[in-house]
Amino acid sequence: MVDTDRPPRWDRTMQQRLARGEAAALGELYDRFASLVRGLAHRVLGDEAAADGVTREVFAHAWQHPDAYDPGQGPLRTWLATLARHLAVERLRATGTAALERGGPGSAEELERTVRRASVAARADHIVQAMPVPLRAALELAYFQRRDYRQTAADLGVTEDEARRRLRLGLQLLATAHESGAPGTPPGYGGAA
Repeated sequence: MVDTDRPPRWDRTMQQRLARGEAAALGELYDRFASLVRGLAHRVLGDEAAADGVTREVFAHAWQHPDAYDPGQGPLRTWLATLARHLAVERLRATGTAALERGGPGSAEELERTVRRASVAARADHIVQAMPVPLRAALELAYFQRRDYRQTAADLGVTEDEARRRLRLGLQLLATAHESGAPGTPPGYGGAA
């Protein structure tokens, strides 16, 4: 299970350790978040080698620019995931643009639609993984097992009102994946790669 309730103090301490140049801090950061970063990059790019490249870029950026992360803007986990999504979308866009310039199939509009879909899908994956376990469990029952709110309440051992509340909140969180039509820049990213 992914630990989504990382205390902000851990994030600040990790940032300070990276700023001091502690190689062990980078290793710890990588061990905790590499699967998240790689998974998001793969979701956008659909290519393992390209996802590995984005993963390296994300952790290189965290190592070289630890002050780009602002703990006041949110968890380190979210910053890394947003950075991964941003870099993967930029790589997808660059690859698609190069293919168009070589006379490859498709159009610029198709490329932008592909980039937008991949970005929204990666953001939705991150939102689901980051949401509290009770909300995620309710959504998984309703979506994957096709349970209605009554069945979800019974399966979770909660009231029907609580099941409806969890489903509503989970869906509201997921709806935010579509709010930003274009991929955003992570907090503190500053355009440096």
